[in-house]
Amino acid sequence: MAHLPLFVLPMVLMPGEIQELRIFEPRYRQMLDDCLLDEKNFGVVMNDPFTPTNAWDGPRTHGCEAEILHHETKGSNHFVQIIGRRRFTVNEVTPPALPPFSAPMFEEIIEDDGILPDVQELLEMVPKESDHSKLYISAGVDFHAIEAEISSDQQSILKGIMNHVLTRIGAVLRIEDDLLEMWVTERVNRTIDQDSDSIYAVAGLVLSTLEAKQQILACPTLDEAIEELVHHVAMAHDEEE
Repeated sequence: MAHLPLFVLPMVLMPGEIQELRIFEPRYRQMLDDCLLDEKNFGVVMNDPFTPTNAWDGPRTHGCEAEILHHETKGSNHFVQIIGRRRFTVNEVTPPALPPFSAPMFEEIIEDDGILPDVQELLEMVPKESDHSKLYISAGVDFHAIEAEISSDQQSILKGIMNHVLTRIGAVLRIEDDLLEMWVTERVNRTIDQDSDSIYAVAGLVLSTLEAKQQILACPTLDEAIEELVHHVAMAHDEEE
């Protein structure tokens, strides 16, 4: 079992997907410093308000490892570009050392203009009895095994889904038929191959809700992921009719 810092927020990162994050909260600035210093990855997990940890939203059960591709600092903000790597299951959550800023202990240091205290100021507030000084949530995780290549039949299903969704989008945008066909074909061929990440790439493109994407991420097998993807696309189609 590996131990990962967790970025817990209303977001789902898929394997192979590139996302950009703006990091400004002290807890995640500390996490980013730790990851950059040790050259290690962190986990991105959708938040779950029903399983709080030290009064913060806890993580969902399944997440995706994030590798930092690029990092730059602008003022007090950090901007990072990440790519999704391995899926994992969260097993043992380690709560952050401090609760949210809404806790009574922060009343005197939170300024009226909303400026957050810096990391060092917060570290000085960590209780002496705490067994660590990390402001962010972390967890013991089990990485999922590297998944096999997807079959030609599975690729055909994914291509059918993308063709259907992109063609409907093109019709709404009133793209000319010839241009639409070229655009759809190019996008499908660029997105789908024998790599299992194709499933998650398609899901990231065609699913509109975080919960739907989370369900794909949590599927234990590729067959179940494709079946779940087909189900969500069919539901969205029915709702549009």
